[in-house]
Amino acid sequence: MVFHAAIDILPLPALLDPQGKAVTNNLPNMGLGQLTNVRIGKHITLDIEADSREEAEQLVHRACEELLANPIMERFEFRVFTAEEAAL
Repeated sequence: MVFHAAIDILPLPALLDPQGKAVTNNLPNMGLGQLTNVRIGKHITLDIEADSREEAEQLVHRACEELLANPIMERFEFRVFTAEEAAL
């Protein structure tokens, strides 16, 4: 069965995010001062061939831990779904 994953990787909350800080500092100049605390990261999508959702989640978790995210500087969260769930 084919599953899809949406992965978000962001800097750890305790670390500085220079890109996010630059955007946050410029939002008031654009009349968007109500938007604050911007954090900028990566969004990754991929497909997984697995027999079950649990297996797909384990594979994505392993990929995040071992390749996609730097655990010293980043945190990740992901969602695994089927094509039918994506259509909702």
